[in-house]
Amino acid sequence: MLVVHVHVHVKPEFVEAFHQATLENARNSLQEPGVARFDVVQQSDDPTRFVLVEVYRTPEDAGRHKETDHYPVWRDTVAEMMAEPRRSVKYVNLFPDEAGWD
Repeated sequence: MLVVHVHVHVKPEFVEAFHQATLENARNSLQEPGVARFDVVQQSDDPTRFVLVEVYRTPEDAGRHKETDHYPVWRDTVAEMMAEPRRSVKYVNLFPDEAGWD
């Protein structure tokens, strides 16, 4: 499993539009066979900050995610909504193991 946390800081006037576009992207992402989980979380004390928690079955599945029809639509839609470039941190899942995700 590959776990990716994508940290996003959104301009205040775009919070709701970013939220909606990102939920659509998450729904589509969950249809990909290589995506085990795709969470969208919003920071409680600063609603302009989000983290996308993406869990891929293999590192290659993360690359395939970026080749889908829906990913570039999301990327291009939200590009101007960001207050700063998004950043991602990659993790290796230790527990539960892959069998625990299904």
